[in-house]
Amino acid sequence: MTEPVHTNIDIALVHFPVYNKPGDIVTSSVTTLDVHDISRISRTYALGTFYVVTPLETQQKLVSRMMDHWLKGYGAEYNPTRKEALLNTRVVNVLDEAVADITERRGKPPRTVVSSAKQFPQSRSYQEMRAELKEDHSHLLVFGTGWGLEKGIVERADIVLAPIDGLSGYNHLPVRAAVAIILDRLLGREIRAE
Repeated sequence: MTEPVHTNIDIALVHFPVYNKPGDIVTSSVTTLDVHDISRISRTYALGTFYVVTPLETQQKLVSRMMDHWLKGYGAEYNPTRKEALLNTRVVNVLDEAVADITERRGKPPRTVVSSAKQFPQSRSYQEMRAELKEDHSHLLVFGTGWGLEKGIVERADIVLAPIDGLSGYNHLPVRAAVAIILDRLLGREIRAE
């Protein structure tokens, strides 16, 4: 197993506070598929910790049972690569717990970087963000579920990423796809014409 090369970059998937379709602040359901896939994506891009953020005890237990199966149970022997992907996955109650954990481990708080399907005046391009991630500073990339992060999280963020622009004007990607696209834009190898 190789050591991560982006240990100054962590990721969080927030299930509360997020919006539902009518615009109410809710707690969205954790899906084990998101946990599996984003853990694998995080491992592929050699990130530090992947935080699953949910205050619901039942949802925390769901993630713990799933992780126990793949880390300690039959799944650990059946699929060692899944075990490897989940080693850096943690469940926390609120986003502030992830920030506190990173601050304790690294000695200073991370810059929070949020993704959004909407453009904001302070939105930063992927090229600008890619350059900033090379600096010796800790970053926490924050992704929302449901119909997006509650506006207070976005307003308090240090950086807001520009939305992912496709080709059709349709912009409602599953969070797993958004995470993969954004991480590849920020950390993937640059393709050079030959």
